[in-house]
Amino acid sequence: MSGMIIALISGILMSVQGVWNAGVTKQSGIWMASGFVQLLALLVCIAAWFLTGKQGTVSDLMHVQPKYILLGGALGAFITYTVIQSMNQLGPAKSVMLIVCAQLIAAYLINLFGWFGAEKEVFEWRKLIGIVVFIIGVVIFKWK
Repeated sequence: MSGMIIALISGILMSVQGVWNAGVTKQSGIWMASGFVQLLALLVCIAAWFLTGKQGTVSDLMHVQPKYILLGGALGAFITYTVIQSMNQLGPAKSVMLIVCAQLIAAYLINLFGWFGAEKEVFEWRKLIGIVVFIIGVVIFKWK
């Protein structure tokens, strides 16, 4: 249950953050806004690391395998950029709807095929039907 609550909070925070970042972008530029967002996130993480007992060290990162998973931060910069751009062009509701749709499809494929070390799961028609129903909902929502 707590995982579901945390996921709901995450979705709300991501939506609010996207709107705020789009506002900063209009006044400062896309890369300045994205860089500031990432810098502020770094500072919050460093503060949280100190406040929560310093779990892990920088040297622990050198032992992470496979090495490509360390590129998550670089993906974060592009995520920030694409969220800001989509919010500016589509507005919050349509933007988040399409982002969540893409996340759902990508996450299901990652689970289905066991990509990036995720536990592989078996194909289930009900999950595919759920994705199709979600996509139909997106189309209905966007329909003018």
